[in-house]
Amino acid sequence: MTEWNDFFVAVAGASAALTGLIFVGVSISLTKILSISSLPDRALISLSLLITVLVLSFLSLVPQLSTKTLGILVLIISALTWFSIFRLDLRNINNNQKQYKRQYLFSMLIDQIATICFLIAGIAMVASWTNGMYWLVPAIIFSIVKAVLDGWVLLVEINR
Repeated sequence: MTEWNDFFVAVAGASAALTGLIFVGVSISLTKILSISSLPDRALISLSLLITVLVLSFLSLVPQLSTKTLGILVLIISALTWFSIFRLDLRNINNNQKQYKRQYLFSMLIDQIATICFLIAGIAMVASWTNGMYWLVPAIIFSIVKAVLDGWVLLVEINR
């Protein structure tokens, strides 16, 4: 797993920076965010995805941690993340106006792709599938893209 070290160091740094960006965005526009029912959940979903990426990156850098043990940790963390994000997404879809449902369904799709890729990675690593770690790559990419999109909404779109 040492060949993955540089990747996970870079991912840890990027996810930590984006987590800070989401916190700043929420802090700057807290009153506006709280006045729109779906935005606090949207911020929490982005933070959940980024924290998942950050924690899994840190765990991936633990020396001499076996792929199977890492897979178990990925599976546990991603299952918890999937469950909490799925509940928040359902609440957002059910509590929003009809005209915004398509946007929330798209947002939910990205969330689900990211979290399901994490779950597949965990299963693949536990089952010792060849190249199981590679499932972490799309999971991380979708998580970061989703967080950047939500960060844009929290920092810019909310003020339009």
